[in-house]
Amino acid sequence: MTRKELFIAYLRHYSDKDIAKISDMLAEGIRLRDWKISVLGKATAIAETEKNFNSVDTIEIDILHIYESEQTVTGELRIVVDKTETLHVVDIITFNENNKIESIRAYLGRSD
Repeated sequence: MTRKELFIAYLRHYSDKDIAKISDMLAEGIRLRDWKISVLGKATAIAETEKNFNSVDTIEIDILHIYESEQTVTGELRIVVDKTETLHVVDIITFNENNKIESIRAYLGRSD
């Protein structure tokens, strides 16, 4: 599976709120950072992800654009939470040599 395909799979698992599949994709030393938090380590990243999942009923993710380099895939996303709140986000995901996610950086934007 290419890193672009892994990126898309991660987003699909996130939309499905499938914490087990997301956990399988993460490196032990993952760094997760967004506009609210910054955490280090797989257990902490999983705990933060579970908090997100437990706070909403539905997450719909539309990929607007994808950019790929050697170890990093960046996606411009439209995320609809509970069919009412729309977020425009850029996710930058870096993979290690074993194709595990070693960092996720998410940046909140705005709609035009």
